[in-house]
Amino acid sequence: MNLKKIATVLAGNTVYALAVSLFILPNGLITGGTTGLALVAHAKLGIPIALFIGVFNIIMFVAGAFVLGKAFALTTMISTFYYPFILGVFEKLSGNMVITQDRMLATIFSGLLIGAGIGMVIRAGASTGGMDIPPLILNKKWNLSISQTMSVFDCLILLSQMIFSNMEQILYGIFLVLLYTMVLDKVLMTGRNQMQVKVISKKYDQISQEIQRRMDRGTTLLASEGGHLRESSFAVLTVISGRQLPKLNELVLEIDPNAFMIINQVTEVRGRGFTLHKEYK
Repeated sequence: MNLKKIATVLAGNTVYALAVSLFILPNGLITGGTTGLALVAHAKLGIPIALFIGVFNIIMFVAGAFVLGKAFALTTMISTFYYPFILGVFEKLSGNMVITQDRMLATIFSGLLIGAGIGMVIRAGASTGGMDIPPLILNKKWNLSISQTMSVFDCLILLSQMIFSNMEQILYGIFLVLLYTMVLDKVLMTGRNQMQVKVISKKYDQISQEIQRRMDRGTTLLASEGGHLRESSFAVLTVISGRQLPKLNELVLEIDPNAFMIINQVTEVRGRGFTLHKEYK
C-alpha cells in the first residue's frame, strides 16, 4: 500500500471511531459488527469496549491471515491495530461529553460517519478487520455470499443485544445498520458513476471525430444494422461523466438533429482514460 492509501485507511478508521465515541456510546445506541459484540461484552462482563475490540481484532486477524493469506493480512493490519487504539483515545478525550441527547439525531450522524469511514477503508483496498473477516473466510471455504453472510452476522449481533436493550434501542439499531450500509454504498460509488452513450446516426464518423477532438473522450464504432430497412452502419459508443452529458447532447444534435441516442448510467469504468493514463497517438 502506498502512503495515500495508508492515510485513507487511517482517516476512515478515525471517522469510524469518532462516530462510536461521540454518538453511539453516549446515547446507548446498539450496532452490528465488532463494535456490537463489544457492547454486549461491556454490558454483561464489564470488559472495556476498546480492549475487547483490540483482542477480538487480533484473533480475527490471525484467523484471516492463516486462511486468506499474507496479502490479506497486510491490507488488514492497519485497521486491526489502529481502530481500537484511536477509539480508546477518543473515549478518554470525550469523557462524559454528550453532543446530543436526541437518539434519532445520534443514529443519523453515527450512521453517516460509520458508512463514510468504512467506505474510505474499503475504497483504499483494505478491510476494517474484525467481523469483516468471518464472511470472507466462509466465502473462501464454502463460497457463501459475503454480503448476505455479513447481514446475517449483523442481525445476530443486534439480537444478542436484546438482553440489555429495550425494543426502541433495537429499532434504532436496525435503522443505524441500514443507514450506514446505504452510505457505504454511496461512498464506494462516489466519483465512479459515468454515463455510457450510444449514438446511432448516418454521420457517425463525424460525430466520433468531434467527440475525440472537442471533448477529449475516446470512442468505439460498433457495427449495427437497421431493423426495418436493414441498412448497415455503425453506432458510436463513448463513456463520459455526468457533467459532460449536456455538452455531448449539444455536439451530437449540432451535427445530426435526427441522431438516435441511448444513455445509460454505469457504476464503474476501467481501462485507458479512466483507471489508466491516456495515451495520444
